[in-house]
Amino acid sequence: MPPINTLYYGDNLDILRRYVPDESVDLIYLDPPFNSNRSYNVLFKDESGREADAQITAFDDTWHWSRSAEATYHALLTDAPERVSAAVGALRTIIGTNQMMAYLVMMTARLVELHRVLKPTGSLYLHCDPTASHYLKLLLDTIFGGVISDRS
Repeated sequence: MPPINTLYYGDNLDILRRYVPDESVDLIYLDPPFNSNRSYNVLFKDESGREADAQITAFDDTWHWSRSAEATYHALLTDAPERVSAAVGALRTIIGTNQMMAYLVMMTARLVELHRVLKPTGSLYLHCDPTASHYLKLLLDTIFGGVISDRS
């Protein structure tokens, strides 16, 4: 069991895999990057509250298909549950190898780990925008076993 009141800093995928036991989390609030293709900056203010000229880049919300994305994709195909592997493979066939697929591969790897650590009675809240929400919904249903209605 991880220590109580511990703050982990770093890539959440690595932290989840190294420190968080199966079915140990009650609540997950996920506010990931949105794949907005924008750079976000931190703007500083002076003592009076006016914006100062100083700013730093906080992060770039742009994803690229890279060796890392390819390696994560192949790990999902070989190590993830069969339904997840099939969904990720189908998405790549449908949308191709591009920025969106790189983003979805990054998110899928983390969602698989979040499913592992979430208690059966736990809740997950995912904050996203319309950029990839439809793909993320499909992946969430695949990983967490979404409701499938049979209207026949």
